[in-house]
Amino acid sequence: METVNPFTGETERRHHEMTRDEVDAAIENAQRAYLAWRGTNFARRAEHMRRAASLLDARAEEYGRLMATEMGKPIRDGIAEAKKCAVGCNFYAEHAQKFLAPQPVELDGGRKACVVFNPLGVLLAVMPWNFPFWQVIRFAAPALMAGNAGVLKHAANVSGCAIALERLFRDAGFPEHLFRTLVIGNKAVEHVIEHPLVRAVSLTGSSGAGRAVAGAAGRCLKKCVLELGGSDAYLVLEDSDIGFAAAQGAKGRLVNGGQSCIAAKRFIVIESRRAEFERALVSEMAKARMGDPLDETTTLGPMARHDLRDGLHRQVRESVVLGAHCLLGGEIPSGKGAFYPPTVLTNVRKGMPAYDEEIFGPVAAIISARDERDAIRLANDSEFGLGGGIFTRDLARGEKLASEQMESGLVFVNAPVESNPKLPFGGIKESGYGRELSSFGIHEFVNIKTVVIASQDGAASSQAVHSE
Repeated sequence: METVNPFTGETERRHHEMTRDEVDAAIENAQRAYLAWRGTNFARRAEHMRRAASLLDARAEEYGRLMATEMGKPIRDGIAEAKKCAVGCNFYAEHAQKFLAPQPVELDGGRKACVVFNPLGVLLAVMPWNFPFWQVIRFAAPALMAGNAGVLKHAANVSGCAIALERLFRDAGFPEHLFRTLVIGNKAVEHVIEHPLVRAVSLTGSSGAGRAVAGAAGRCLKKCVLELGGSDAYLVLEDSDIGFAAAQGAKGRLVNGGQSCIAAKRFIVIESRRAEFERALVSEMAKARMGDPLDETTTLGPMARHDLRDGLHRQVRESVVLGAHCLLGGEIPSGKGAFYPPTVLTNVRKGMPAYDEEIFGPVAAIISARDERDAIRLANDSEFGLGGGIFTRDLARGEKLASEQMESGLVFVNAPVESNPKLPFGGIKESGYGRELSSFGIHEFVNIKTVVIASQDGAASSQAVHSE
C-alpha cells in the first residue's frame, strides 16, 4: 500500500498490507488488552489521555508535516488539527467520568434502580483521509475513556498518519494492544466487522461506504455510527451584512481545501441580494493562496488525490453545460500537483451536480431564492442533512429558523459550521445516523444497562410491572 504526495506526485511511503491472520491476531490482542483495561478507574484512563494530549501538542509540527505530505493539507492547518486533537483528548479526560456516572432512578415498592454504562469491547473505526488525525481522535478519545479497545482501518493514502496514531497511544502509556492500526484495504473491512470479538463500528465516509458498512454490521447485528457526506446549505437572507456573509462563507467553503463534510457548499441567497453577494464571494474566494502545503503562507493546498481533483472538475463542467455560470476558477491549472482553484458557480439549479451532489473541493454554488420560505425549501431539498448555516442580522429569526426549519444535524447562525468536543456532531438522511463528540458521542459505544435491586424481606414483593 502506497502513500503518494499529492503535491509532488512522488511515493512517500510503502506499507505492508496485513494478512487475514495478522488482522485476526491484532483483534485478539486488542481483546486481551480490553479485558484488563475495562477494570481500570477513570483517573488512570485520564492520566494516559492527558499524556496523549501533551504528545499531540509537542508533536504538532511533525504531524502537520505528515498530513501535508500524505494528503496535501497546508502545514499550518495540520498543526492546528493536531492541537485540536489535544483539546479533544483533554475534554474526555476531564468529563468522561461525569458522562458515564451511574444514574439513579426512583421506583415504587422500595426497590432501588440505576442506569450504568459498561464498555462494549473492541470497536472498529473506519476513517477517511480529509482530517486524518481529528476524525480518529474524536472516536478514540471517548471510546478508550469508556473502557473500550479500538482497531483502526484508515484510508490507504494516510497510512503513515494511522501508524503514527497507534504509536501516539502507545507512547502515552495505554496498554500496547489497546489501540491498533490495521493496514488493510477496503475489501478486508467486512471480515473485521464479522469478527466475533468486534462489537461495533464507527464510520466516517461517503454514503456508499456507509451503506456497505451498515449492511455488514446489520447482518451481524452490530451497532454502527455513520457520519457520511454533506451538501451544507448556507442561507443569506435579505437583511444580511453581505460582506460579512461572504467572508464567513468563503472561510466555510475553503476549510481543508473544501474537502470537508461540513464545508459550506450551497449558498442560497435571496434574489434581491444575489448580485451583491456574487461580487463579494468572488472577491473573498480569490484571496486563497495555492501552493506547496509545506509553505506556511499557503492557504489552499492540492487536493488529496488526482482522481478526486478530476472528479470535481467533471462536476463543475457538467454543471456549466447544464446552465451554471462560472464566475471564478473552473479550470485545472497547469503544472504539478492535484490543484483545483477556488471556483464560484452561480445560476445553479436542481438537476446539476453542483446542486444535487456533494461537491468535495473548493467550489461554491450560488442558488437564488425568492424569499425566506423558498430559501428553506431549497436548503432542505437535498438528500443530505449534516450541517447548515444562516446569515441574518436578526438573531431571534436566525435561531428560530435554525431550531425549527433546517433539516440537518448542525446549524450555525452567522458562522461557518465546525466540530467542537462540547457539541454533538452528526446528521440525518443520507448524512448518516448516530452522534460523535460531547456526552452523546461517548454514550454511543457503551452498554446502557438497567439495574434493579429488590430486597427479599417482602418489602418489595409487590407485583412486578408488565414485563417486555
